[in-house]
Amino acid sequence: MIDPRRLRILRAAADHRTVTAAAAALYLTPSAVSQQLAALEQETGHTLLTRSGRGVRLTPAGEILLEHANEVLAQLERAEAELAAYADGTAGEVRIAAFATGIAEVLAPAVARLARRHPGIRPRVRDAEGDASLPMVLDGEADLAVAVEYRGAPREDDPRLARVPLYAEPFDAVLHAGHPLAQAPEVALASLADSDWIGQSAGNPCQDMVLLACELAGFAPRLVHVSDDFRAVAALAGAGAGVALVPRSALRGIGLKDVVVRPVAGPAAFRRVFAAVRRGGEGHPLIRPVLDALAESAAGLSQPDTV
Repeated sequence: MIDPRRLRILRAAADHRTVTAAAAALYLTPSAVSQQLAALEQETGHTLLTRSGRGVRLTPAGEILLEHANEVLAQLERAEAELAAYADGTAGEVRIAAFATGIAEVLAPAVARLARRHPGIRPRVRDAEGDASLPMVLDGEADLAVAVEYRGAPREDDPRLARVPLYAEPFDAVLHAGHPLAQAPEVALASLADSDWIGQSAGNPCQDMVLLACELAGFAPRLVHVSDDFRAVAALAGAGAGVALVPRSALRGIGLKDVVVRPVAGPAAFRRVFAAVRRGGEGHPLIRPVLDALAESAAGLSQPDTV
């Protein structure tokens, strides 16, 4: 009989592609992960992983087992949810990973709603970039993520995750007040092709969106300055160091000295924000109220999506 605990380890190895990374995500030693995977291979009678350089990859048999593992683990999440509901599980901790603007826009208001309606639910919030929170949910470090679409993100039909769309917002152009286009009602990205740019670090979902938007406008931005802090981005733009594209909500509450913010003409980049939990857990009596509170907080935030 296959031990479902070993299926979690197989999925972690498939997600992280090295035994060491899978072990770190599961808070196990690499030797323990290797032993469990070897035991799983003995249980199934098949070689499930093969070495690929310094990493590992699934064999065809491993791919078949992983597909079933996703279904089994989702069903176990559902079982836990139903048992918790049977026990009237209205009190407990929910670990939530979210990026900073998502915390300010939807998560903090949701926490306030939960305090009024479900005082037994204790949210525990952790700041995590949009591309970091989903792996935290898959690895069991978080119960729920507020995340953004990004290149390489799990697809909407990913069998490991269940999603709830929250809102979409455009990126606006951030310019020095003395920029030649500062008085324009809106800015075409192509008109900024020769400018120095302030961008985010490699791998940041916002950087992916900016690069894609500029590519669609026919150029690659000349990234001179890099910061993942939008307050710093606005300060650099105000100093005349360059131009930037910033999600609209990220500028709320920031003192914009010597800076103007203009909408982008034509098709604009959009940041799409959603909540995600491990598939099967969306009905858990602790998680369902959090998802509902997030959806209420997000109501009315979305703007027309032009791309």
